Amino acid sequence: MVATTESTAAGEEMKVERSVPTLRSLTLEKMRDAILDFRFKPGERLVERQLCERLGVSRSVVREVLRHLEAEGLVETIPHQGPAVTKPDPAQAAQIYEIRALLESEAARACALNAPEAAIAELGGVIDEIDAAFRTGSPREVLRRTTEFYEKLFVAAGKEVAWEVVRSLNARINHLRSMTIAQQGRHADAIAEMRRLHGALMQRDGEGAYEASRAHVATVARLAGAILARI
Repeated sequence: MVATTESTAAGEEMKVERSVPTLRSLTLEKMRDAILDFRFKPGERLVERQLCERLGVSRSVVREVLRHLEAEGLVETIPHQGPAVTKPDPAQAAQIYEIRALLESEAARACALNAPEAAIAELGGVIDEIDAAFRTGSPREVLRRTTEFYEKLFVAAGKEVAWEVVRSLNARINHLRSMTIAQQGRHADAIAEMRRLHGALMQRDGEGAYEASRAHVATVARLAGAILARI
């Protein structure tokens, strides 16, 4: 009985409070959004003292957040200058799009061939939400819904491990995506590309879905390359 009581007490001590987001996580979200919204420009220095004042948090919290953003690839430390918003490297961006093309196209094919009808229908609904976010001028919502679309695509395809690889790059993918979705005319083109992919999924056309996915990634890769060449 004593051992059981001690075990229960030890278990209670190990419980983690889940209800309230931590100050660090809230600050991280604010900083990530500010970078993806281009309130902090690529290459802009991030001065700790100024960030503390703007965010209303301690320097220790700011430092933790900057370290996390550096691990995500959104912040880099420049020798003798300190942290700055990452200026995406064209060669590295090309590699990210290469990874996307490989994994997303295989997921699209598997989804077309194997996913339940309900999952494919749900993907169409997410595209509608992306379209609505474009129309209301909500780039942050476009990013959120687009990430949701790809997560659902990979899960419906049974490619959870591949999704984990993509998710590890999501911050950098969204940094590039923020640049491409801001381009004039991108709304109509992006939705048309996603509708083409979804049409192939509904028709259970594996090769069509594969090709639509690769064509979409090739388009955004070219667009991002042109943008990065001007930065």
